Amino acid sequence: MKKALLVGFAVFISMAFVTVVFAQTSETKETTTTTTNTPEKKETTTTTTTMKHKRMMFKGEVTNVDMAAKMMTVKGKKGDMDFDISSAKIKRQPMAGDKVSVKYMEKDGKMMASSVHMRKMKKTKTTTTTTTTTDTKEEPTK
Repeated sequence: MKKALLVGFAVFISMAFVTVVFAQTSETKETTTTTTNTPEKKETTTTTTTMKHKRMMFKGEVTNVDMAAKMMTVKGKKGDMDFDISSAKIKRQPMAGDKVSVKYMEKDGKMMASSVHMRKMKKTKTTTTTTTTTDTKEEPTK
């Protein structure tokens, strides 16, 4: 009986840790404090809101990069998207025509890129064939 309870307790604890790992998301907490002064009483109100930002992925071809403004435009299947790359992890500077995968999240109406990865382009096999023809005319002999 003790072994069954011990096994059940171990399974319960394991499930608790597993669900915590899967439930992790990036959260941002905003705190707003409002103070109202009136002659009779002083009132302080604190409001805390929790915003969850979901990380998303976008794949496409770079059409424009503005390093001064830290902005990049990518054209994909869903259309063109502009990304703020000021805090993104980038191995090398993307250029127009590069195929990229962008991990991003929407924050304050802007698409904030967290990482930009260059995708390998598929190599296309090209074959070149050359044919030469030679015309030889023989003169009739008399």
